[in-house]
Amino acid sequence: MNVRKITTVAITIAAVLGGSAVAQQATPESVYLFSYFRGNGETGLHLASSHDGLRWTALKNNQSFLTPEIGSKLMRDPSIVQGPDGTFHMVWTTGWWDNGIGLAHSKDLINWSEQTFLPVMKHEPTAKNCWAPEIYYDAQTETYLICWATTIPGRFPETEHPDDDNNHRMYFVATKDFKTYTDPALFYEPGFNVIDTFIIRDAKNDRYAMFLKDETKAPRAEKNIRVAFSENAAGPYGPASEPLSGDDWSEGSAALKIGQRWIVYFDKYTQGRYGAVASSDLETWQDISDHVHFPRGTRHGTAFEVAPSVLEKLQAVPPD
Repeated sequence: MNVRKITTVAITIAAVLGGSAVAQQATPESVYLFSYFRGNGETGLHLASSHDGLRWTALKNNQSFLTPEIGSKLMRDPSIVQGPDGTFHMVWTTGWWDNGIGLAHSKDLINWSEQTFLPVMKHEPTAKNCWAPEIYYDAQTETYLICWATTIPGRFPETEHPDDDNNHRMYFVATKDFKTYTDPALFYEPGFNVIDTFIIRDAKNDRYAMFLKDETKAPRAEKNIRVAFSENAAGPYGPASEPLSGDDWSEGSAALKIGQRWIVYFDKYTQGRYGAVASSDLETWQDISDHVHFPRGTRHGTAFEVAPSVLEKLQAVPPD
């Protein structure tokens, strides 16, 4: 892939990276965080914590830890990953019809760098949007992958439908230092309208799993979560599975490995609540939606493990 520097609206804060990936496997001291937005994303970044991955408690009295300042000044779909040097990196949707995404960095999830706007689809003059970016650290290549969904009218005409406003595909850039990025490229083309990818490493089976949303509206309304597999984090990924999220319309999947099972969370947005399924093999799924509890108003979040010291500092932040 050709490497180039993406022009930014704000100054990018560089991070010096190296070493091994942050472990996802549960330990006796494991604590988990969930990054999410409320409403339309006007208030910014919200965080919740959990010790078991089932019951989540809002931090800072469900108030924002960071308010949006760039793009259309929304902070929807906040995706956070911790790099091997301990730095947290976040990407988010800055607006419904922006041609780029937001980026910021933090050592503690409290104090953040200057927010950067990455115009990742500026080179596509007819691109309608950049939705729900996700950031993933690939330890095998020591590279960060940033994926997002964009509709480019006429790009995939065989799956366009007059009753569906959008026809998304997944695109991505890769970076090692947040100063230079690969050229934006197509990441996943499943043959249908797709958004909201979330990548995990399935070490047991030496593969990667990517959860995604079938966003098809017409002629069939699917709106469900599926999974696809690859030998490499950057793909190519195979065909999407059958739906694993049930009949309810769902989006914004995120996954955690807790003990010997994976839990995949998703936003049941038509019902105003979160659901989840669990699996020990990523093939057979059990609906555990009745066992998960999230703060009121939680929308499209990302789950990740942190050290107990990180949570202690967040719990010490007083409400405004």
